[in-house]
Amino acid sequence: MAHTVSDLAALVRKRQPCVVLTGAGISTESGIPDFRSPSGIWAKYDPMEYATITAFRRDPVKVWEFYALRFESLAKAEPNDGHLVLAELERRGLVEAVVTQNIDGLHGGAGSEAVVEVHGSIRSASCLECGERVPLEDVIAALQDVPAPPCPRCGAVLKPDVVMFGELLPAAAIERAVALAQRAGLLLVVGSSLEVHPVAGLPAETVSAGGALAIVNRGPTPFDHLASILIEGGAGETLSALLDEI
Repeated sequence: MAHTVSDLAALVRKRQPCVVLTGAGISTESGIPDFRSPSGIWAKYDPMEYATITAFRRDPVKVWEFYALRFESLAKAEPNDGHLVLAELERRGLVEAVVTQNIDGLHGGAGSEAVVEVHGSIRSASCLECGERVPLEDVIAALQDVPAPPCPRCGAVLKPDVVMFGELLPAAAIERAVALAQRAGLLLVVGSSLEVHPVAGLPAETVSAGGALAIVNRGPTPFDHLASILIEGGAGETLSALLDEI
């Protein structure tokens, strides 16, 4: 059966509360490259060299060189129609929360207030030695003079506040995400391939608890067979059409 945006709008109205799970596909439209596609970041950089906590402890300067390349695109990136629509749906009481795998902070920039960042955020960096946290603006300023930003308190190299391979997800964030998924009348997945666990397990949490699943994505996911609504398309255009329908 071919599903339409009208079908999705009806499901959003009917199955409340609605929780949204977003992945890289919603932010590529803001000019931020994804990680796992054939043209994504991991096609050019070995994640074992640049994105593990072991790599950071071994050579933090090398890891920071990788992140510094991304700051330029992040600094220029603006929330797109997809982010803005989700913020508007939250204001209208039709979206309870956004759980995101993205680290770019664009949901908050669009005006969403209930955002759960399960993979952390690049908007700050922290010291593994003393716990000092530094905002992104100060990190960017430090990188003008040194290849890796030092902690202003103790001098150790700061670490981006993103979850690296080999690290646990923030306990409070993942617990909140699971709780939201379990009580959701509808889990709306936008722009995620649903391949990265444990976040990829959230659709099963919703469906097992009796909620509905809807997926908006370019390309298949392992959970397509569980979805009540399945739309192949871009985040911005699909969500804009959804807002028009609602």
